[in-house]
Amino acid sequence: MPLTRKQKWRIDKVQSEKIVRANKAASKVELQLDEDEIVHSGKVITRYGQRQLVEDEQGRVFQSVSRQNIGFSVAGDRILFQKTKHDDAIVTAIYPRDSELKRQDKLIAANIDQLWLVVALEPHYEFELIDRYLIMAENSNLSIGIIVNKIELSGSESNTKNDFLHYQSLGYDVHFLSVKKQINLDFFKEQLVNKSHIFLGQSGVGKSSLINSLIPDLQLRVNEISSKSKLGKHTTTNTTIYHIPSGGDLIDSPGVREFQLDSLTELEIKSGFKEFRALSDACRFRDCRHINEPNCAVKESLDQGKINPNRYQSYLNILA
Repeated sequence: MPLTRKQKWRIDKVQSEKIVRANKAASKVELQLDEDEIVHSGKVITRYGQRQLVEDEQGRVFQSVSRQNIGFSVAGDRILFQKTKHDDAIVTAIYPRDSELKRQDKLIAANIDQLWLVVALEPHYEFELIDRYLIMAENSNLSIGIIVNKIELSGSESNTKNDFLHYQSLGYDVHFLSVKKQINLDFFKEQLVNKSHIFLGQSGVGKSSLINSLIPDLQLRVNEISSKSKLGKHTTTNTTIYHIPSGGDLIDSPGVREFQLDSLTELEIKSGFKEFRALSDACRFRDCRHINEPNCAVKESLDQGKINPNRYQSYLNILA
């Protein structure tokens, strides 16, 4: 459901308090700043409290705080920073973000190139759930693809692939994998190179197995980052960037992996079905709900077989 006024006030209050604490921390570190130190380009790989770990273009990682009044950074932010006399760093600027992923108005990560929705043969995929994720991505202006895992359990692989033809016809990238049997994994890895990715999906579909297959030493990376942050096991609850050995970056955290779908407004639902958007202007009524209204372009396209009936039924179910 949409946030109440009290919930929004509480979030704003907590955010304001965080900014005050961050500014105090930045003031202390700024006194240690070497004025002759050059400015480095880098990326925030994780944030913990008022500090963050930043990585320069050579892969070196530094603890850092942000200069006052430049805003709050998150994993994925591209930044400029300077090193201090004690080999820490202070972030001096945050580049404009190409994309953002939010959860109930809380910013989770920035500069995501691709979301991947992981579904499976067991537990069996549900079109309505898939469409809810696609609506979320469409309304966030984020590219999303679909991974169908556990393809080895399919009695008819051709039937399974047919189930997703309409998503492919809409421009969604669909990959059929078996992490367990290592089917089509190498080709999928090639699609990840030079991009930042987030994996979404319900419990049990194999997200963790897929991530561990992409980054076999993930636990070692988690421990390494925990050590550098000097905060023990904090990184198990923080959004963190990990480099995939075969190329590309994974933005990961339990909060992102188990991303729950918020209630959607009617406007978000309608705009989240991309095949409806192109037709809405042709409807007789500007506020057409595409249900019983006369001269509805969406209903006419449905009757003509141009809109997949499963997608339309999902629309009705989500709208209800």
